[in-house]
Amino acid sequence: MVKKAENNERALLAGIGLDDDGGHRRITKGDSFLLAGGSEETHETMKETAIRFTEKLAKRGKHLEELSREEFRDLMGEALP
Repeated sequence: MVKKAENNERALLAGIGLDDDGGHRRITKGDSFLLAGGSEETHETMKETAIRFTEKLAKRGKHLEELSREEFRDLMGEALP
């Protein structure tokens, strides 16, 4: 069973790519993340990382707002390519 945060606050993982390659507007939204910008390669890397992070988070049965800083760093380290 997944426990929601008691204070009803929601957290969102945000990624911003700064290496735009020609004016494309790339935006990808998931349940717990929002990604914007970047070249096609950068945006794809951010998307894959966010998806892996979200999957690992779900395996722990937690929501983003429930993670400690240490848990966040651990999960992100595991999710990075």
